[in-house]
Amino acid sequence: MTLPFRTPPASLCLLRLSALGDVCHAVPIVRTIQQAWPKTAITWIIGKVEHRLLHGLEGVEFVVFDKARGARAYLDLRRQLRGRRFDALLHMQLSMRANLASACVRADVRIGFDRARARNLQWLFTNHTIAPRAREHVLDSFFGFTEALGIRERVLRWDIPIPAQAREYADSVLTADKPVLVISPCSSMSYRNWHPAGYAAVADHAAAHGMQVVLTGGTSPVEQRYAREIAALAKSRPLDLVGRTDLKQLLAILARATAIVAPDSGPAHMGTAVGVPVIGLYACTNPDRARPYLSAAYAVNKYPEAVRWKYGRSVATLEWGTRVRDAHAMNLITVADVTAVLDRILASDERQCGTRAHFGPPTAS
Repeated sequence: MTLPFRTPPASLCLLRLSALGDVCHAVPIVRTIQQAWPKTAITWIIGKVEHRLLHGLEGVEFVVFDKARGARAYLDLRRQLRGRRFDALLHMQLSMRANLASACVRADVRIGFDRARARNLQWLFTNHTIAPRAREHVLDSFFGFTEALGIRERVLRWDIPIPAQAREYADSVLTADKPVLVISPCSSMSYRNWHPAGYAAVADHAAAHGMQVVLTGGTSPVEQRYAREIAALAKSRPLDLVGRTDLKQLLAILARATAIVAPDSGPAHMGTAVGVPVIGLYACTNPDRARPYLSAAYAVNKYPEAVRWKYGRSVATLEWGTRVRDAHAMNLITVADVTAVLDRILASDERQCGTRAHFGPPTAS
């Protein structure tokens, strides 16, 4: 078979194992394919944690790859795919782990990133590439795969299922008659985290505007410490749900929010998936590449200043995706930067961070 397809293929395999933000970026790719080719069967090879968020996604067969099993994970994957062949593989992850997983997939057409972006030897595991483009947002780069297939439309729709039990949990912990600010303070990369005092001041500002403030996060020691310090510094006593929700419950809480404050992290992109404006805190990574896709107007962007401070250069002269791996860079963000964006959201009541047509309502399961 050659690209682009002249007729819809019978089956496609999408390979994107991690992380939470990136699998959220991949969902509109699935929705775009489904709208263009409703009879094409889609199989998604995904990480175990990420599957907890996306399971139940309509029209998708998931094959779970558990990296914790080491070499046995590849044997498991090969066993699950034994006897199957796909018309195309969308190899959407730049890692050696993903490369080795892709070797377990039999497909006539194997699409990867263009040579300039195909890091970690991905080009050895593919036989077609997406069109080369420079300085794209991650989600835009993913749409290169649908364009390679021959689909020109873009469908910015998520509809990640939220079970009734998760919605009931959110209803039980959130106040029905108050707007909600969710603060998800931590990223998986600790240098991206803003300081607890800043989050506490934003929490108090939101509470003074009649908002219920909720802290969310996982069970890691860093996240637990942040929750304790924010709660100790804030006068408004935010609701601490850090380490107390699963991913579906977290998604249900985010869906109830008026706004979300977060650094470059998975929950920031989950917020986009449920149609909530995200105040993204960016100094260590470039928001033009990694911000919540529909919340450009709400990004607090100190990346240019951080690049100048760390490297003595402008963003335009750096390789795309360069990070400022220094936690001190986040100190460039001030409380006033964040509260000014929150005030703007509250004043305009822009719940959908863009056109409402970009979002479908989250689907209950």
